[in-house]
Amino acid sequence: MANKQLTGAKKAKKDEFYTQLADIEAELKHYREHFKDKTVLCNCDDPRMSKFFYYFVLNFHLLGLKKLITTCYKNQNPSLFSESTSEQAVYLVYEGEDIGIPPNPSIAGLVRPLLGDGDFRSAECIAFLEEADIVVTNPPFSLFREYVAQLIKYDKKFIIIGNINAVTYKEIFPLIQRDQVWLGPSIHSGDREFEIPSSYPLEAAGSRTDNEGRRYIRVKGVRWFTNLDFPQRHEELTLYKKYSPEEYPHYDNYDAINVDKVADIPYDYDGVMGVPITYLDKHNPDQFEILGITESNGRGFSTGLWDEASKKAHPYVKGEKKYARIFIRTHK
Repeated sequence: MANKQLTGAKKAKKDEFYTQLADIEAELKHYREHFKDKTVLCNCDDPRMSKFFYYFVLNFHLLGLKKLITTCYKNQNPSLFSESTSEQAVYLVYEGEDIGIPPNPSIAGLVRPLLGDGDFRSAECIAFLEEADIVVTNPPFSLFREYVAQLIKYDKKFIIIGNINAVTYKEIFPLIQRDQVWLGPSIHSGDREFEIPSSYPLEAAGSRTDNEGRRYIRVKGVRWFTNLDFPQRHEELTLYKKYSPEEYPHYDNYDAINVDKVADIPYDYDGVMGVPITYLDKHNPDQFEILGITESNGRGFSTGLWDEASKKAHPYVKGEKKYARIFIRTHK
């Protein structure tokens, strides 16, 4: 049901899903050396309630940041998250001054109105983007493709939240394949809890309301997307299985063998293998190269591995349909 709520949010353009501080801390601890003397932008974050803002205020001096900038889209539910009754989009620039300790810092004097609605595509928000070194936020679910495209256009480093299915988007997969974007280290499976406004339906099995009336849902398939390196990304994937044609059959319509589980990747096979998209959680660019993805996720993305005459874009093994696959090969 939580994923259905996400789908509904995308259709209704309700994108206010707020990341929890514990999840932010678990991911960002892997990038500390990247932040020294850098300007960080959180451009989908109301500083009056954003946990990204709280994290960077708490760790500003520890990380050695130069500046923190937060901007937010016009708040559709201002009374829910702050004492403000205005629907004015705002920004805040923080440079390490003493404002108290989150979650109750004294920021009233630092919050400034934006001229427009705070859309990340607006000229004034792009000016903040150009000033920033690293962008860290949870972007709108409905605009993930466009949001990433802007980051790439302006050559920005980033750490952002998205759904694992985004790796199959025709706008995102080429970035994964070219090693311009990869998945972060702290989330490999399971689900994560997000706070939502009171106006959103609370129908998911994992939803709850806390003692202060704040509402949460659990969302499956959440991942961090980044282009900042970290040591775990270069840890070699240990392989135990030996190749055999019986255990690893060839696809009916792709020139590759099928591997149903990442743990079952054979250590002695040098040809092309089709692996689940969750392989990207363990991808080591020094060990494997990503060749393509099944045609059901973008025509031409299988880089010649697809038998077009089959007219079947999904991968098949002995007539059995398989889920989407990413094609990899061991580096020689």
